Order: sequence, then C-alpha cells, then structure tokens
Amino acid sequence: MLDATPTAPNIKGCYINGQWVQTPSQFDVMNPSDGSVWTTAPDAGVAETRAAIEAARAAFPAWSALPFQHRAELMLKAADVVEKRAPDYVNAAQFEGGGWYGKGVYETKAIPGILRAAAAVCYAPIGEVLPSLQGKVSTAVRVPMGVIGVISPWNAQGILATRQYSFTMAAGNCIVLKPSEETPYSGGLFFAEVMEEAGVPPGVFNVISCSRDNVAAVGDEIVDNPTVKGVAFTGSTAVGRRIAAKCGAHLKKCCIELGGKDSLIVLEDADMERATSAASFGAFMHQGQICMSVEKVLVQEQIYDEFLAGFVARASKLKTGDVADKSNVIGPLINDRQAARVAHQLEDAKAKGAKIALGGGVNGRFVEPTIVTDVTPDMDIWRDETFGPVAIVTTFRTDAEAIAMNNDTEYGLSSGIISRNEQRALDIARQLENGMSHINCSTINDEAHAPFGGTKASGIGRYGGRWSLESFSETRWITMERGGKQFPPVF
Repeated sequence: MLDATPTAPNIKGCYINGQWVQTPSQFDVMNPSDGSVWTTAPDAGVAETRAAIEAARAAFPAWSALPFQHRAELMLKAADVVEKRAPDYVNAAQFEGGGWYGKGVYETKAIPGILRAAAAVCYAPIGEVLPSLQGKVSTAVRVPMGVIGVISPWNAQGILATRQYSFTMAAGNCIVLKPSEETPYSGGLFFAEVMEEAGVPPGVFNVISCSRDNVAAVGDEIVDNPTVKGVAFTGSTAVGRRIAAKCGAHLKKCCIELGGKDSLIVLEDADMERATSAASFGAFMHQGQICMSVEKVLVQEQIYDEFLAGFVARASKLKTGDVADKSNVIGPLINDRQAARVAHQLEDAKAKGAKIALGGGVNGRFVEPTIVTDVTPDMDIWRDETFGPVAIVTTFRTDAEAIAMNNDTEYGLSSGIISRNEQRALDIARQLENGMSHINCSTINDEAHAPFGGTKASGIGRYGGRWSLESFSETRWITMERGGKQFPPVF
C-alpha cells in the first residue's frame, strides 16, 4: 500500500531579479519510481542566464553593503520557511528525486541547520590585524567577490545546493543557481520560493532551470561570463574537470566537489555491530547515490567471514521499491543511464570472476542492495565510481596493505575506519589520501561548519563554515599610516 501521493508544485517560472519569468519552452520532470511525468519546469537558455547574472550584478553593491546582522536575519528567516514547508520538500525529494521518505525528512532537518550556520558566520571575524614595519595599522580583510554561479547536483539536491549558496550569500555575494535538470524544483526553484517568502531583496538570489539539451550552453554561460567571479560546482568528475579547467583559463575562483570511490576499513578489533551498520548505511543510503558512499569495505582477514555474514544479514532486510511506500528504503536510481552503468559494472565483475553475496538484481531503475566479493583490480567496479546500491567486500592483512588499497584510486573524498584502538585508527587516517576521514563512523558525514571536500579527482577547495568564505571571498590588505613613514628626499 502506498503511503504518500505525488503532489506536483505550481512552478511559476525561473526566478530572476525577484520575479518569476516564463521561458519560451518547458521540459518534463520525471518520477524515477514509475517513469511518469511529475511536473514540468522552465527550460532556460543563454538569454535567461545572462539576465540572472545581470540581476545579481546589479544587486551586489546594496547586498554587500547591507549590515551583516541584516543578512544574518534573512538567512534565519529562510531557515524558518524551509521548516514550515518541510512537507513540500519531502514530497519533491521522493517523487522528483527518487529518495526514500526518511532521506527527505533528514534533508529538511539539515537544510535549516546549514542556513543558520551561515547566519552565524556573519558574526565571525572577517580578517586580522598584522604587525607593521612602519607602524601602520595593517589589516587583512576578507570581502565578498560579487556574482557567484552555483551548479548543483540531483542526489542530495537540497543539502548540496544550500551548502553551496548559503555561506557564500551570507558573506555578501549574490547567487545564480542552476539546479540539475533531474531535480529542478527540489534542487533550486523550491529555494527561490523560500527566499521570496523570507524577503531576500531582488537579484540577490536567482534560479534558472533548464533541460538536458540546454545544460551545456547554460553552464558555459555561467562559467565563461566575466561578470561571474566564482563558480561552485558539485557533480561528476568529468564535468568538474572541464569546469575547473575553464575557470583556470579565466583566472576565476572555483570550488569543485566531485565523486569518490570511498573505503570503509574494518580492523580486526572492530565492534562488529558498529562495523556492519556503518557499512550498510554508508553503502545503501539513497541507493548509494552519494559522493561519500561506501563503495569498498576493506576487512582484516581474521574477521572477514564474521563481518560478511553480519553485513549480508543486515542489508538483506532493506526493502526495494517505489518510494511512495515509506517502507521501501531502496528506491530507484535517478535515471536509466545510471541503472545501465551499475548493471554494466556488475556484469563485468561477474564475467571476471566476482561473486554476488547478496542481491545483484536490476529491474529497470531499481537495483537490489548488492554485496560483491572476490573483486580484483582489473574489474571496472574496483576502479570506477558505481553510484548505486553496491558494495565491494574484500580482505587485507596489514594496516599498510589497507592504506594502499584505499589509496589505489584516482579519487580521494572520504573514508571510514572501524577500530577500538583510536590511536591506531588515527595513524591510518593520517596516511589515507582523502579529504575527510571518520574513525568509528561511516564515510557519509557532513556538518555545516566543518570543511567538506576531497583530494585528487574528488575536487578542489572546501565547503562549510569559514572554508566556504575562503573559497568565495577575496583578501584585501588595507593599511592606515600612523607611524610617520618618510619617502626618499629626492621625491
């Protein structure tokens, strides 16, 4: 029996300069669970993108000059609006994003927290006083940059969009947000409604949605337009490389958070209950469609059999199906392309000798929670990000071998280590090539005020708290002459 009914929003257009702007055409937004049309969204092009960028440019002087406490108040109001409208977001997260009901509820708790953390950063120091050789009052001050382009993904669409725009906007920048074509409402236009209700001034926050056909042109306009001073992107490594390269050519700041092939390392002294639950949550939350998902579980050989049995038993309880039924924790993958990618990796692995300890079934966009063993480095599933409800389980003998196995990837986003010996785990964490490492916890961790990001092919820069400010502000050196500095007499 279905517990929830899809409720499509009344999308009024793109949100540009505080107005809802209709586009010449629209595109269908699909419900991944059943393939039906959930809603239609405005299909913006270069003209609408330029209009949004110009609106943000025009709004920047007043917004950046607004007293910081007033910007903080508006962020707090936005947080309150999200809480009030939580059911609307949860419905969209289910039927536009294909997410389990509990995932949508979690996002409605996390998003207001991010906005409130951004408000708090308004009260944090924005610079420092430096010593001066000539007795000057010498200061280094961080100032907003101007227009920031935000290109957000579809998987944790609300959290990830908010993480990108919130601190940046609170610091005095103006935003042009382009959500994924898979989730234009819950990843973008929903937040336009929030900002409108919160009373954010026109032009400060703009949202443009577009179809897959227009993604390249709209994205290029955001990245290449000289009025845009910085770009925040979360998404695939292939697209992220291209955006980072273009930003580099323009000498434009960017913060790029990409994919991962993340490991959970389980040492022989691990608490087994903790280890299996961390693996199950990390691998199967939101069908494994999270950049921090556990894709490899590296288990010390002495406890491999015990761990695998416990992991299989735990994961076998997860139900797969239409997310309208709240008991279905494993919903659909976002689209047919992603389902085909996962199916290919599984077929390649089996053809090369891997074994399926659990699951393995692919039914349209639905993939059963799957645990794969006997994986070797020549298999695609060992090297490439899966982004589905699939976990590899393999053994290691020594800590050094576990470290090498974790680092044997182009990615470097997150990792987890399960051990009762915190010092040993910390020694391992320091040698892992990841931007984040969590001891006695899953790879999936995110706190609004903490530095979030990866190394190697997992991205550049950091989101969260003051690290977001560093990514999207400029440092200015400002002095006041107080020491009587003399110039050479010849002048």
